Amino acid sequence: MNLMKSAGLMFSLLCCGIVLSTHVHAESREVTAGPLKLQVPGEWKQRQPSSSLRLAEFSIPAKEDGAEAAELSVFGPFGGSVEANVGRWVGQFDAEGRKVEMVQGKGTQGKYVLVNISGTFKKPIGPPVLQKTQSTPGQRMLAIMLIVEGQGNFFLKLTGSDELVSATGDALRASIGAKADGEEPYAP
Repeated sequence: MNLMKSAGLMFSLLCCGIVLSTHVHAESREVTAGPLKLQVPGEWKQRQPSSSLRLAEFSIPAKEDGAEAAELSVFGPFGGSVEANVGRWVGQFDAEGRKVEMVQGKGTQGKYVLVNISGTFKKPIGPPVLQKTQSTPGQRMLAIMLIVEGQGNFFLKLTGSDELVSATGDALRASIGAKADGEEPYAP
């Protein structure tokens, strides 16, 4: 195809509202978080955990310039029932407008329960001991309780804008060797 035809085709596609994506997903890499081996996308930036309770911490960049990055924190091994942990996560969102969905599945590292919460997040401000929060609407949390036989319960908590966290769900599942198509509704 000559240059004029290529330019004409590109102009036609743009005029018709068709957008060609040039974004290439980076290769995944293995990251160790305690006894866990996570497969995370290359664009996830690992950073020093902000607390000794965290095994690993990542910043997930937003797709658009100037938008806030999402945060993934990996905790464990801790105890507590699924219900107790879910209750704590749900309580981090204002009741008004909050939506909660729960599924369960099995990944390569063990069984898990995934909680998908959206609404107004009570974003922590300052040291946890102060328990100060700022209401941040349009947010989502994907929280996984991963039960690793012989190792305990591990927790992966992804928070950020509704759009970014929703778009990151498959990569979060893949990090523990899981897929959404193998999940079923959670039944306690």
